[in-house]
Amino acid sequence: MKVAIVGATGEVGRMMITCLEESNLEISELDLFASSRSAGTVLYYTDQPIKVQELKQDSLLKHYDYVLFSAGAGVAKTFAPIAIQTSEVVIDNSSGFRKEPNIPLVVPEVNGDLLTGYSGIVANPNCSTIQIILPLAVLDKLFNLKKLIVSTYQSVSGSGHQGIVTLLNQRQGKNDKGVYPHIIDLNVIPQIGGFLDSGYCQEEEKMHFECRKILNKWDLLVSATTVRVPVIYGHSVSVYAEFENEVDIPKSEKTLQNSPRIVYYPNTYITPLDLGSSNETHICRLRLGTDEKSLTFWNVGHNVRLGAAANAVNILITHSKYSGRL
Repeated sequence: MKVAIVGATGEVGRMMITCLEESNLEISELDLFASSRSAGTVLYYTDQPIKVQELKQDSLLKHYDYVLFSAGAGVAKTFAPIAIQTSEVVIDNSSGFRKEPNIPLVVPEVNGDLLTGYSGIVANPNCSTIQIILPLAVLDKLFNLKKLIVSTYQSVSGSGHQGIVTLLNQRQGKNDKGVYPHIIDLNVIPQIGGFLDSGYCQEEEKMHFECRKILNKWDLLVSATTVRVPVIYGHSVSVYAEFENEVDIPKSEKTLQNSPRIVYYPNTYITPLDLGSSNETHICRLRLGTDEKSLTFWNVGHNVRLGAAANAVNILITHSKYSGRL
């Protein structure tokens, strides 16, 4: 299998390399690309050094089975169409293609069937969307989801490496706001991305749209409030969900416990510091909401792993199985 990673030196790009290592896939060739300022960096895959190449107009005219992008929407929109001319599948981690009607937005455990017989660009969803959609898809099948209200508590690594640098610098006493509109140390910021005419910010609008598209429930009512918090890794989400049918807590617990990529805690809760290197979404504090047709729960996931790199690699693995490569 021939694979390329665009944006390999970034926070998510490096984690893509790690997740590929952990997958034990047989990769015969791995090429790494980044901007001119990062070109020449040496990264390691299974202890083998790989020099990062500068991304140029002709870099992706070579054939790859899979090209993974983690370099922002602008780069993806420029180079993904080039890559797909000669390669089988491009998996893009940015927001660049998520709204395109003919491009699948995939969480393999939820709608991986869209990858059957598919070649082209595949969009990787937003980090917070991925971690909540896994349990919500399970509960939707049980009780028919109709309304969703969420508040997120998103770590600074969701802003990339500069988000981490900003927090650590402020913890050392520097007053530079860095990549945020306010000081993030010892603070919370109820804004991720620019504000829209609706009053929602960009991150909230992403969650509204992506939940509907992945679940294929275009009439789903969704309201999100996304908040940046001074945590380095791990996004947390408070979820309130209403359903058409009366919910059954024991049935919900049993089904969640037996569902892939979900870890359920019946008697305790989890925090971002507890995540370690988990590629799963973690569900706890499951309880009735405002009535017998609603549920509330606490959800934590590693945003760089589950919310980005691990899901992208899982798309690769799932497509490989459907196409007979595995």
